Amino acid sequence: MVLLALVILATAMLGARYAHARDLDGRYAASPLKPWFDSLRSGKGPCCSDADGYALADVDWESSGGHYRVRIPISNDDADKANMIWVDVPDDAVITEPNRAGQTMVWPIWGYQGPSIRCFMPGSMT
Repeated sequence: MVLLALVILATAMLGARYAHARDLDGRYAASPLKPWFDSLRSGKGPCCSDADGYALADVDWESSGGHYRVRIPISNDDADKANMIWVDVPDDAVITEPNRAGQTMVWPIWGYQGPSIRCFMPGSMT
């Protein structure tokens, strides 16, 4: 019983760590695209907002056979920001509506088993 309680507590703490938004200073609050970003959803759920996503350079994502993969930091720790890893984007994480922002974006989640992708939005490709 104690072990079960510890597992539940640990899971709740991990979820709280990754569920917060990063717009701590409010710099994106006045963006005309904020309501659109806030409404974005993939098959994995809401993407959160523009403050939670990362814009990717062209060299940090690729497409092959209708599937995507992205290059992101191996962890959310500041010390690992330069330690990059390629991660396959699950098909249900791809946002299929038109990209109003124009830039390719990814919403990663870092967990104890490594990074995964919650949402991915290809660039406008114009």
